[in-house]
Amino acid sequence: MTSGVFLQMRLDSSRLPRKALLPLAGLPVAAHVMNALSRVKADIHMLLTTEDSRAELAPLAEKAGWRVFTGSKEDVLERYVFAARETGCSRIIRATGDNPLVSAYMANEAVLLAEKSGADYAGFASLPLGSGVEVIRAQALEEAWNEAEDPYEREHVAPFLYRHPERYKIVVPEAPERYRAPESRVTLDTPEDYTFFQKLFAELYQGTPLELETVIPWLEAHPRNVS
Repeated sequence: MTSGVFLQMRLDSSRLPRKALLPLAGLPVAAHVMNALSRVKADIHMLLTTEDSRAELAPLAEKAGWRVFTGSKEDVLERYVFAARETGCSRIIRATGDNPLVSAYMANEAVLLAEKSGADYAGFASLPLGSGVEVIRAQALEEAWNEAEDPYEREHVAPFLYRHPERYKIVVPEAPERYRAPESRVTLDTPEDYTFFQKLFAELYQGTPLELETVIPWLEAHPRNVS
């Protein structure tokens, strides 16, 4: 089964425009995300972007050794389905570009979980918000693309699957206890988030992707609410 890490990213966020290019500890946010996800075991690592963001994001992807796919801006589900068709990937590890603390370790564990369980959709509950990935069978996304009518399902890629548990095998156990911090939020969405990440990276980053064993104790000492 061919697997691919598919990272969706574009530059026109309304709340924090061009956030993927903001610097953190000397690197753009996008580089931190790709450096972390490069540690996820997969046959293909691919950036999924849009025509108006490609020119600025593609060089970062190519520097990281990633492929680049350009697809629909609004229909993100279609972007994933067409990228899977182009690459022949049958299992997709879905990640988003606003998560510079995505955990490669837990992503690899999610892939193993999907393989062992035969899940159509797999992941872990109770991780810090923004540190996890979704592992999805490409055929299930094809079906969602053909049938989903709710714009929310097309924008957020996977809701059609977990809204139909009678059709799809959904496997989302609690994360191992040492990785649980559901009250913590580590996604980059607002200027306040960026200030928070600047402080975190200034104190913790030492040139290699941060993992949750290091991040969670820091988060506990600097609490933020998910809301």
